[in-house]
Order: sequence, then C-alpha cells, then structure tokens
Amino acid sequence: MLRKIAGVFLAFSFAGLSWAQQIDLNKATEVELDALKGVGPVLTKAVMDERKKAAFKDWEDATSRVKGLGPQKASSLSAQGVRVQGSAYKVKVADQKPAANKDASADKAAAKPAKPAAADASAKPAPAKN
Repeated sequence: MLRKIAGVFLAFSFAGLSWAQQIDLNKATEVELDALKGVGPVLTKAVMDERKKAAFKDWEDATSRVKGLGPQKASSLSAQGVRVQGSAYKVKVADQKPAANKDASADKAAAKPAKPAAADASAKPAPAKN
C-alpha cells in the first residue's frame, strides 16, 4: 500500500514539474524571465515595461512592442516553454531567411569561368623586333 501511495505521489510530482516549465510572458516575474537562457536584465526590463502598458495579445504583438525580441529570440524562448496567451511561437514563412540567397550568390561566383593565364599572355601584343 505504501508503495502505491509513493508511486502516485512521484507521478504527480513529475507531472507538476513538466507543467511548471511553461511560463506565460504576461505573468512571468523578473526572476523567471532572467532565469531563461538568452534573456538578460535589459530584455527583462523591456518586457516588464511593455507589459505594464497592456498585456501581450500574441507573439506578434510581443515581438513588435519589445525591442530585442525578434523572431529568433521568440523561437528560442518558446522552445524553453515561454507562452503568450497559452500559445507557442510559430515561425512564419516571412520570418525565415531564405538560405537559397547565399547559395545562389555562391553558385553565380562559381559559374563564372576563370580566365586561364595563357589567354591573358596571348592577349598582350608581342614586342616589335627591329
């Protein structure tokens, strides 16, 4: 009987730990925000100041109002369990930087044929012999 009670207690304890990791950006304390990876005192103060004006409606509202909270930071915070009105940050297609631009410029540079050294030498006029 004691084992069953201990097992139930442990199950609820672990369940509580998983729920405790979600933090609502509208309700988080300064200590909770500072404890997050990538959040320092400046960003914490900016979040707290903007939150005093009005609660964040969604991630887009938060990223537009808080300086230093962009798509990458929002994605990182969301992965750590931060939520706005209960929802995780969803990456928009416009927020993603296309990697094709870097590849395309590298392909263009590689596509240009290099001039051989012999062609440059033949292009120069030969010195006149008297």
